[in-house]
Amino acid sequence: MSKLWQARFFTTVNQLRDLPDTTVPEIAFAGRSNAGKSTAINILCNQKGLAFASKTPGRTQHINYFSIGGAHVAQHRKDPTIVEEIECLLVDLPGYGYAEVSGSAKLHWQRLLGDYVQRREQLAALILIMDSRRPFTELDIQMLEWFAPTGKPIHCILTKVDKLNRNESVNVLRQAKAKLDSYVDEDGEGFPFTVQLFSALKRIGIDEANDKILELAGVTDDEAAAQVALIEMEDDVDADAEQPHAKQDEKPDAQ
Repeated sequence: MSKLWQARFFTTVNQLRDLPDTTVPEIAFAGRSNAGKSTAINILCNQKGLAFASKTPGRTQHINYFSIGGAHVAQHRKDPTIVEEIECLLVDLPGYGYAEVSGSAKLHWQRLLGDYVQRREQLAALILIMDSRRPFTELDIQMLEWFAPTGKPIHCILTKVDKLNRNESVNVLRQAKAKLDSYVDEDGEGFPFTVQLFSALKRIGIDEANDKILELAGVTDDEAAAQVALIEMEDDVDADAEQPHAKQDEKPDAQ
């Protein structure tokens, strides 16, 4: 079972001053409306209704936090989350690129999102969700360029690859890597940007995304940790078996 399956709703905020007073790493998910962000979060956390996908794009205008650790698995349980035992927080940022929202709401979104991704010290990495058929829109690039100066990692997830054939998938991944490689800092060094293909429908890239998110959060997966412990235990047993045994006919030291 993935550690992400422990995700539970933690809090929701609409102003930066209301962000939780926690110190654990935060992994934020950003993307255009209808790019599949909520679906990706839900399938990675193995919970259908964890992240809310509004029928009206742009309706959800809050930052939603989900905790990993500090509580029993399954969000429907009512026992309190022990804040001190939370290992990391997943952050669902408002979708962007919608047309049916007022200008004032868009301005609020820009300020909220821009300030959060640029100034939040606890933010360890950004997961940028893009539709594989329409990646790197103007607003996707704006998000990249907002976050790049922080020097923190961005992992791009190209969703809905089930809509592409094999050649199209290969090409879009190659082009995405080239696009990300084109970003360099003042010293000509590349940024820590990575990218992968993903499909919730065909369950493509789920394990890859899971492992990357936990790596960025600095969290060890329970199943992976158990496998490592088992391997180490087997190695210890093998090492003991290879140790030379004392000869039975050796004389004891003189008293």
